[in-house]
Amino acid sequence: MASPPRFGTFSVVAFERETATWGIAVQSKFISVGAVVPWAESGAGAIATQALANTHYGPDGLALLRKGIGAADVVRRLTASDPGREERQLGVVDGKGGAASFTGSKCMDWAGHEVGDGFACQGNILFGPAVVRAMARAYESTGGDLLDRLLATLAAGQREGGDRRGMQSAAILAVRAGAGYGGNDRWVDVRVDDHLSPIEELRRVFQLYDMTMLQREDPATLVPIEGEVAQELQHDLGLLGYYSGRLTGRWDAASRAAFDRFVGEHNFENKQREDGKVWPSIVDYLRRRAEAESARRTTTAPIVPNALDRGPGAAPHGGGPSPPATKKRSRSK
Repeated sequence: MASPPRFGTFSVVAFERETATWGIAVQSKFISVGAVVPWAESGAGAIATQALANTHYGPDGLALLRKGIGAADVVRRLTASDPGREERQLGVVDGKGGAASFTGSKCMDWAGHEVGDGFACQGNILFGPAVVRAMARAYESTGGDLLDRLLATLAAGQREGGDRRGMQSAAILAVRAGAGYGGNDRWVDVRVDDHLSPIEELRRVFQLYDMTMLQREDPATLVPIEGEVAQELQHDLGLLGYYSGRLTGRWDAASRAAFDRFVGEHNFENKQREDGKVWPSIVDYLRRRAEAESARRTTTAPIVPNALDRGPGAAPHGGGPSPPATKKRSRSK
């Protein structure tokens, strides 16, 4: 029987005490990493199982965490009973923020981990120790909430080379009591299963998920639609129905209808406002969309009309009769 494939992977497991949120972010040169590596349960903790991943570490580890067993002890118990432990890698954060990692001696080089306050970073088949070191520093120094820090941690690891085989898939999973769709605990579960730049694609998809599903922006960051913002995004904000209310906070019927159409198409109800202000995420979204459209137009070769485009007998540019037809010779076979 063939052994299961190895996950050359780097990941971070973490706990945010202020909001009682547990999360994992992971990237790998392997398809659908989010289906194997991350495991989390609100109130219990989070686990990343990788390298020659033992998927039993996920449910078995969460069962131990649910009993209040600390991260270090969970790591010891899981690996002690596993004859293949030297080919495993494991990161755990418990219900109180205790963190621990394990890297087996037979994990493929470079493999290692770094543990900090409320988080653990680990990776295998990496370019070197700088990958997990950069991840740890990024997690410690990044502002924002847990999701911002997890995404920044992944990006930092990739900047140092990440998985030395390349990139393919990435995922972010976060749990918080009652914060998910319909009141479940799965707050965020976004995956990129196969992409040339999976971390960038994860950010793009997460941005849409954020605007559609989450309400995590601080009202203090709202931007009045005036000055540079209004000038830069006048057209797009007008289409969204924001622009007419930038000073008065009032909406006319046409603007209201335009915004309602936009909301209906994109499910951005969480971002709807009637006070002449706009969330920074909407501004960022529109800027990215404008940049993408500009890049698309720049890279699209212009169509230059020629005689063949103008129909039979058409004169070439500059007027005059068409050149005499030449007989085509068949290619030898």
